[in-house]
Formats: sequence, C-alpha cells, structure tokens
Amino acid sequence: MSDLNTANAQQTAAAPTLVVSAGPVVLPAPGRGEDLQVRVSAPATGGDLPVIVFSHGFGGSMKGYAPLADFWAAHGFVVLQPTHLDSRTLGLLPEDPRTPRIWRIRIEDLTRVLDGLDVLEAAVPGLAGRLDRSRIAVAGHSWGAQTASTLLGARVLDSDGVPGEDMSDPRVKAAVLLALTGLGDDLTPFAVENFSFMRPSFDAMTPPALIVAGDRDQSALSTRGPDWFTDPYAYSPGSKSLLTLFGAEHSLGGIPGYKVAETTDENPARVALIQQLSTAFLRSALNPGDISWKAAVTALEGDPDPLGRLQSKE
Repeated sequence: MSDLNTANAQQTAAAPTLVVSAGPVVLPAPGRGEDLQVRVSAPATGGDLPVIVFSHGFGGSMKGYAPLADFWAAHGFVVLQPTHLDSRTLGLLPEDPRTPRIWRIRIEDLTRVLDGLDVLEAAVPGLAGRLDRSRIAVAGHSWGAQTASTLLGARVLDSDGVPGEDMSDPRVKAAVLLALTGLGDDLTPFAVENFSFMRPSFDAMTPPALIVAGDRDQSALSTRGPDWFTDPYAYSPGSKSLLTLFGAEHSLGGIPGYKVAETTDENPARVALIQQLSTAFLRSALNPGDISWKAAVTALEGDPDPLGRLQSKE
C-alpha cells in the first residue's frame, strides 16, 4: 500500500478533527431579491482541502443537516451550505413572483457559491489558501439532491419530453445524492400540475455519484413505490453506486438534523453508515488511487447484519 493510500485509510478511521464554522457569510445576489447566505464549516488545520457544496431539502436552511455537515468537516472537507429561497427561515409567500422559478434559483445558488469561493474562504479565519479547487463535490437531500444533480448534467424535460438547458458545471467532479426523486412519468396528478420541474433526464449525468435511497421511502408525489428513488442510478451513465437502506424513509434515519420533527424513521446507526460511506466515497472519487471507498464497500459486504445493500456500475 502506498504512503498516500495508507494515510487516507488512516484518516478515514481517525478521530474527528476540530472544526471551525462561520455563518451567515453573505454573497451578493443581484436580481435574486435576497442576498445568498452561506454557512462555511472546515477543519481547523490542514491544506489542500476538498470542497462539498450542500443543497438542503424543501424548507431547510444552512443550519440544517448537522449530522452530515459536521461529520464531513471533521473528516477533512470544507462544507458550504447555502440557504435557498424556499427556506422556512425566509418566509417567502406562495404568491411571491419568484416562487415558480425557485427550482432554477436553487441551481444558480450553487453556482454562485462556486463563483464565490474566494469570499467564502476569507470569511473563516485561517482558511484562506487551504481549499483545493480541483476537488469539488456537490451533495443534497430530496429537492436539494435534484438541485445538485443538475450540476452533474441532469436536465429537466419540457412538456414534449425535450431536455431543457444544460446547467452542468465542469468544476464539480462527484456527488452524493440522498433521496433523489425519480422519473417524471410517475408523478401524481398534483405533482404534474404544480412541479413541472420534476421531470428529470439522467442521460447526461455522467460524473461519479453515490445515490442513497430508502426502501420504505413512499413519496406522496409519485404513483410508484420506494423503487422510484433508484431511477437516478438505473438511468444515468458512468460510474455510479446505489446504497439502498433497509427500513429507511425519506429522512434516511435522521440526516436533516438531530431530533428534527420531519424525521419519521430515526435511526442513529443508519445515519452513521451514511456518514461513513459518503465520506469514503467522496474521498476516493476526488483522489484517484484512494482506497477508502474500496475498504468501506468490503466492510459493508462483510457485515453479517447489514443496514443496506450496495450496487455499483462503471
């Protein structure tokens, strides 16, 4: 085993490091109606740090998803969490003229974060100059996963089934997509009428991604069962892995936060598995030759009582 791989394997298993966090860091956003607020979390030490831009689910904010953001930052990543316009903290009214465009503004938020890396790293004392801009990943949960997926090449189909604008970003090298909704052919009438953007095509979503689905995640927006959430794996090309969690509902055991009301299937062990596997996946996806993911897969396959099932394709 090379010295680099040995160091990475040891880092995966090591105790978490001290994390520093700042927020809200404000990025000017002309035309958005609200400047973009971002939370920045990072290891207190170390250099050449990879970056994760995280998109929250409907109604969330930069303050949510601590089980993931804190873990990733404590294990070597700089985590950037924007607050999208649908956040309950902003109180946007349904009749607000921006409401029909929020799905696009969400995507613009992630791009704005990438464009504002200089400002964001300068906001955390001691962080400037420590980011590795060649190793950037996106992640998201639910609507946030759909938002993040567009930066990998997922596109929205129009009413005639024609793919819309390509909003992919070449700076993004990998992703973790949690409870990402499936194909639009299986939407309920309510979803068809109100969420026209929920008609994705994954045909061009080529970068590596870990897709996480719960086998008890029954969406009120879909006419199908929990397998709907496996569509992004089934219909996307390239290197993909699918983690199907046994007994998991939409909160996947509690990733939106500790003791939050929306968690219907609280399971700390399930959250711990997502923490460990997502960290290992991103570490290997962003570092050619890193063995963290291989080791994590071997450990899951050898578990006599696994919490989930893993599939992979190239």
